[in-house]
Amino acid sequence: MRQGAIVFGGGDRLRVRIAETEAERAAGLMHVMALAPDDGMAFVFNQPVTDRFWMKDTLIPLSVAFVGEDGRVISLSDMDPCTAEPCPTYPASGPYTMAVEANLGWFRDHHVSIGSTARLEPADG
Repeated sequence: MRQGAIVFGGGDRLRVRIAETEAERAAGLMHVMALAPDDGMAFVFNQPVTDRFWMKDTLIPLSVAFVGEDGRVISLSDMDPCTAEPCPTYPASGPYTMAVEANLGWFRDHHVSIGSTARLEPADG
């Protein structure tokens, strides 16, 4: 899985694993026991989608920022771990081309809000 960083409008950087295949997106951060403070995952889509996120078999609480085609955050959600179905789902407020997961509260703590810019910088260029 490729690595990279998301750079938000204020200059804050989140190191991410880049999930860009269907299999990588389906696995997400399932079974991960902990994330470093400035680590997360970026789910990248080739075209706008409206998929809902869920936390099945995800062990740590996360926050997610949905990023529209224009590179701006369109919605934010806090998500709780879920080990037994039915798990709640978390929708974006509209179509998005990237979803970024981080430790619970990371976006709030770094003043990322709706309308903030978010740019993916792949580590490999």
